[in-house]
Amino acid sequence: MHGLGNDFVVIDGINQRVQLSSEQVVKIADRRLGIGCDQVLVVETPQSAEVDFRYRIFNEDGSEVENCGNGARCFARFVRDRQLTGKSTIVVETCSGSMTLMVEDNGDITVNMGVPELEPAAIPFIPPPVSPSVAPVVAPSAPAKRERLYSLPLANGVVEIAAVAMGNPHAVMVVDSIDRAPVATLGPEIERHPAFPKRVNAGFMEVVARDTINLRVFERGAGETLACGTASCAAVVAGHLRGLLDERVRVHLPGGSLDIRWRGEGYPVMMTGPTATVFHGQITL
Repeated sequence: MHGLGNDFVVIDGINQRVQLSSEQVVKIADRRLGIGCDQVLVVETPQSAEVDFRYRIFNEDGSEVENCGNGARCFARFVRDRQLTGKSTIVVETCSGSMTLMVEDNGDITVNMGVPELEPAAIPFIPPPVSPSVAPVVAPSAPAKRERLYSLPLANGVVEIAAVAMGNPHAVMVVDSIDRAPVATLGPEIERHPAFPKRVNAGFMEVVARDTINLRVFERGAGETLACGTASCAAVVAGHLRGLLDERVRVHLPGGSLDIRWRGEGYPVMMTGPTATVFHGQITL
C-alpha cells in the first residue's frame, strides 16, 4: 500500500502468527531482493480492551518506531478492506499511545495525530549551545516569531530549527525553495545529530502562503521519502508557532498533498489524505 508514494508492506497479524526479526524486516523492505517499502506495518490484536488494534511500525533498516501518519491511513484502509472491522472510527495503540482513525465518505482517512510535544526533554531533544559567530547553513526565508526556535550546529555552520514530536521526533527548518534545499546532504547529518538521542526526521519547509506549504522530508531509518504524515503535522505546528501559517494548511509533498488542521497549543493535530492498495501477496521468510 502507499499514502502519497510513502509505501508500506502491511501484514495481517490477527489471522496468523507474526514475529519479525530486524533481519526479516530488512529483507522485506529491500527493493531489489525483497518486496520493497519505506516501512513494514503489522496489524496485531490490542493489549488493551479500550482499543481495536495494535499498530506496529518498522523502518526499512529494521528498527521499530513510534508513529507513522501515512501508515496509519493505510492501516485503517487495510483493516476495513480485509474485513477485520466494520467500524468507521478505529482506535489503535502504538508505541507512543493511542490514535483515532476515521474513514471519510469519500474514502480518505482522517487521523487524530494527538497533541504535539514541544518540550525538548520529551521529544527527546538536547538543545546544544551554539557560538554566535558561526554562519547559518540555511538562512530563514521569512521573518518569524522567535518562540521555540533552536540553532543546531552542523559540520559547516548552523541551521535554525523547530523541534516537535508527533509520537516521533522532528526537526523542521524553513527554506526558500524545496527544489534547492540541501536535503541529500543536511538530511543525514541532522537525522543522526547528537542533540537527538533517538535520531530525528528532518523536514525542509517552503512557505507558499499562510494556508499552503511545500515539504520534503528525510526520515530517520528510511532516507528521503515521497511523503511523511507526521512530518507534515510537525511542519504545520512549527509554522503556526512561528506565526507563518493559519489553522488549516494544505501540505504539498513530492508524492501528493495532505490537509492538516491545528488549532494551537494543547489541541490535537488532524491529518486527512488518501491511500492506495497496490497488490496482495505472500512471502516466505
